[in-house]
Amino acid sequence: MEEKVKILAFIGAGALLGSAATIAISKLLSDPLPINNQSVGKGYTSEAVQSNGLSGSKCNGLATPNPLTDEVVSEQLTRNIQFFGLEAQQKVTASYVVVIGLGGVGSHAASMLLRSGVGRLLLVDFDQVSVSSLNRHAVATREDVGTSKALCLKKHFQSIFPECHIDAKVILYDSSSEEEILSGHPDFVLDCIDNIDTKVALLAACVRRGLKVLSATGAGARADPTRIRVADLRESTNDPLSRAVRHRLRKDHGIDGGIPVVFSLEKPKAKLLPFKGPSGEEENPSDYQIVPGFRVRIIPVLGTIPAIFGQVMASYVATQLAGLQVHMEPVVNFDTDHYEILHQRLIEHEELLYGTSMQVEVDVEEVVYIAKELWHGRSARDLSIKDVGRAMWRSVNELMLVRWDKTKPASVSNLILLRFKEADEHESRSLEDIKEEEPDFFVRVTTVLKRAELEFGF
Repeated sequence: MEEKVKILAFIGAGALLGSAATIAISKLLSDPLPINNQSVGKGYTSEAVQSNGLSGSKCNGLATPNPLTDEVVSEQLTRNIQFFGLEAQQKVTASYVVVIGLGGVGSHAASMLLRSGVGRLLLVDFDQVSVSSLNRHAVATREDVGTSKALCLKKHFQSIFPECHIDAKVILYDSSSEEEILSGHPDFVLDCIDNIDTKVALLAACVRRGLKVLSATGAGARADPTRIRVADLRESTNDPLSRAVRHRLRKDHGIDGGIPVVFSLEKPKAKLLPFKGPSGEEENPSDYQIVPGFRVRIIPVLGTIPAIFGQVMASYVATQLAGLQVHMEPVVNFDTDHYEILHQRLIEHEELLYGTSMQVEVDVEEVVYIAKELWHGRSARDLSIKDVGRAMWRSVNELMLVRWDKTKPASVSNLILLRFKEADEHESRSLEDIKEEEPDFFVRVTTVLKRAELEFGF
């Protein structure tokens, strides 16, 4: 009986504390926050920023406020702060990001950037929320149908993170609106447009202006979330939109890659649907376009995939803004046989050069890590992406693994991928020669191998 009384007493005390905490938080949330959205760019700096050595720091050319000093904001972003660290989260909160195209991909990207604490957002889209877009839009409801996508997001966002300075522009991106949209030195631009002409113009403008940009390719007609990747535009495959954008950028603007994109390795599961008008008969889609050149609803879309595209974009940008280095899974078109061939070549090379393969300390599984994760299926001497798709698949015929430092065993942290001729030349030189004659190459390789040391706990 006495034990039961003790238990009931503990339960009662816990309930009392919980009630007190709830009342305190409710009161805190009901009080107006001491942060003025209009103060963005007006010279506001906080004591917390000053104490972290960030006083008056400039991001996108503006002095940014630090809402992290507010208790509610700090609690709302506490998981981010725990993940990034306070100083890195302050970089995110001081950032300015432009999101162009606010459909299934862009709305989710913008939503998670907001929830990640980005301090200033510019939302751009000329289109309106439709009933059919509710299967993939991040926040729109039936009440929002017929309203501007940009204003719809702004309305919802203000109730999620009111400290964010949000601008919404109901305009179409083109040469006449470029300055209005891209001025102000944004820290990142997200291209979530699905029209080729507009997409190419935006990407070319970002390259010309020296702006960081992340582009989304086709998310429609796909169903496999495990095949979504982030890589250079030159590496995106199985995507007609990427192919057309690559061609136009190269032909019209002389841009051959260098732009990160989110894309899917999956081949589209469905084709464009025939367009049917109000009568139910097939009609010309162009007769129903709001803006010439922009498609009408004829692409089947599983709503989860564009949402995941947007989440991937937000994750990529947030980590970039925070200065957190994330190694995205590289696109390497090798199969199991290729890795087995590389392993066998290593053994044969060791036996030929050293008379034994006893110092080969890697198996096929570790060769996969070395060739794919460390060297991305390319020679360590390749500064740019050359072989993609089938060309990469064939390139394995002239690649091999060799020791970086000949005095150490052939381990995960001491193997580099080279072409046959490059490997012969490497074996004839010392590391001291390479360090003196090719300091950039030496630093690049040692940095990669250091990563292997850390990840394998050497």
